[in-house]
Amino acid sequence: MKPRERVQRILNHEEADRVPLIMCGAHTGITRLAYERFTRYLGLDDRHGRLVDRVQQVVEPDEDVLRRFDIDFRTIYIKGPSGWRDVEYPDDSFRDEWGVRWKRPPGGYWYDMVEHPLEDAVEEDLEEYKWPDPEDPGRYEGLEEEARALYEKTDYALATGLIGSIFEQSWYLRSFPKFMFDLYRNKGFAEKLMDKILDFHMRVYDRFLDEVGDYVDVVFVGDDLAEQNGLTLRPEIYRSLVKPRHKKLYEFIKTKADVKICYHSCGAVRPLIRDLIEIGVDVLTPVQVSAANMDTAGLKEEYGDSISFIGGIDTQRVLPFGTPEDVEREVKLRIRDLAPEGGFVPAAVHNIQPEVPPENIYSMLISEKKYGKYPLPEAPT
Repeated sequence: MKPRERVQRILNHEEADRVPLIMCGAHTGITRLAYERFTRYLGLDDRHGRLVDRVQQVVEPDEDVLRRFDIDFRTIYIKGPSGWRDVEYPDDSFRDEWGVRWKRPPGGYWYDMVEHPLEDAVEEDLEEYKWPDPEDPGRYEGLEEEARALYEKTDYALATGLIGSIFEQSWYLRSFPKFMFDLYRNKGFAEKLMDKILDFHMRVYDRFLDEVGDYVDVVFVGDDLAEQNGLTLRPEIYRSLVKPRHKKLYEFIKTKADVKICYHSCGAVRPLIRDLIEIGVDVLTPVQVSAANMDTAGLKEEYGDSISFIGGIDTQRVLPFGTPEDVEREVKLRIRDLAPEGGFVPAAVHNIQPEVPPENIYSMLISEKKYGKYPLPEAPT
């Protein structure tokens, strides 16, 4: 079975010859250091991948590596505006096009936010702020040709990178404490800020999907709505303020293209899964199995008829600290729980981090193919 057909069947809750594999994109991929160590382990020298997310230090693996492990997805990335370069500072920090400043701590690999440009803003300031230009032609240059070539000359399923964060981008600009206060006590500001960001994403998707919508199978969106032990927001705040804006965006995307919406949220997001289904989300990622109430058997039983899952391979304990045999058992368990009757693409929970031993990455990829064949294996031993 060809990769595109395999992915389409699985995400339509049908079984295929095997589960699809993914190791690319901004939230189902691999960090640069992990990738360099992994490719050295494979006997490939001087491999760095293509940097696709500076903050997270995520890279797109080289094509021969993707082919070696039969990865079924390829990703189309929207570009930056014409001539844009991050504003660089001598302390290894930079300012992005939204005006947020990021800094990498000494010895670190992940950038943290250190300045929020709207932290002290009032509602009137939102009209004067210099917002990124969604119409800038540089964002879309060459994307139609790239997507069409991949669609016509390969059999891979095509996905977009992660764009479409409304809640998170709001607190990036405002700071987390102040935006949380806004949601509860300064709702006019919060709604106006989210509407500005929603308008940007609506206009981006309008042009973006004009370019690639005929070729793409999955659109990744998302906002982290949960943490290790519970939701970041009270459900009523999500439902009254954030959810309507998510709904508007996702419904618009589906008017532009026949795609699956894949929603990213880390953490214990289970109490809001039904809400996500209601607003058109087809797939949930990364399925953080170490978070509260995110047991995979229960998720499949309760939601498996309505939503698919990408992820599920524990990155908090098993991948960084387990043995290859532990990883194999983990993969087998998650496939057993989530893959019956389709609806599951196994992958690391979020991006593979630098501390993950390369032999465990190898074990994960090999085990996904070994145990992902239909009919599925019996319970793990």
